[in-house]
Amino acid sequence: MTDHSSDERAGEETLDDDHRRLDPRVGAGLLDREMGPSSAMAHLYRGEIHRMKLWRERLDRTTNWAVLLIAAVLTWAFSSEANPHYVILVGHAAVVMFLFIEARRYRAYDVWRSRVRKLQEHVWAVGLDPNQDLEDSDWREELAEDYRTPRLQISTEEAIAHRLRRVYFPIFTVLNGAWLLRVTAFAGTDWPASAAVGTIPGTVVTAIVAMSYVGALVICCRPRTWHTRGELLDEDLRQNGE
Repeated sequence: MTDHSSDERAGEETLDDDHRRLDPRVGAGLLDREMGPSSAMAHLYRGEIHRMKLWRERLDRTTNWAVLLIAAVLTWAFSSEANPHYVILVGHAAVVMFLFIEARRYRAYDVWRSRVRKLQEHVWAVGLDPNQDLEDSDWREELAEDYRTPRLQISTEEAIAHRLRRVYFPIFTVLNGAWLLRVTAFAGTDWPASAAVGTIPGTVVTAIVAMSYVGALVICCRPRTWHTRGELLDEDLRQNGE
């Protein structure tokens, strides 16, 4: 009897220790019997998902504009040898404008996505598996402060780097390759003279294009600490997925 009682007490102490490691407030009021799944937290989560989806669509829309623009520019530039090559550079400048617009939208998108990820990590994941520990015990205070005073989570440079890696650097590669082909194989004069724009010599234009491309490469590929949440930027995560 004594051994059995000791085992029971030991089991209860172990259970209490497990509960101490967990946030006792997690899940409170989420799926109350009186409220059902339409609780305030469920409505909040649904609203954040909707806003995240809306901003995700705005990102895709900007990318579509950029792709349509370069398709039109390249079609016109190669339709006749008499058409000037610098229209490709004008399209290049327009794509840069779309990049900055999309980077700004991505920073706003990351605000909603970071909230969704915080709710998923600290509410729904723990609610589905109460045996796991919380990774961040201050998540409630952080989320409350974010709702009280919303702020952008990532810098403009990080947002530009992310969109370059995912979309725009390949677009710039296509544009620069097409421009180089246009001023070498489809020009009436030899390169670099064929790359001239008005009174600007072809060597200067070529140097500007090359430096712009290298600058974009440095921005998107340099080592950095990523602050954006929810992206599989960690090499280990991608390898595990494979």
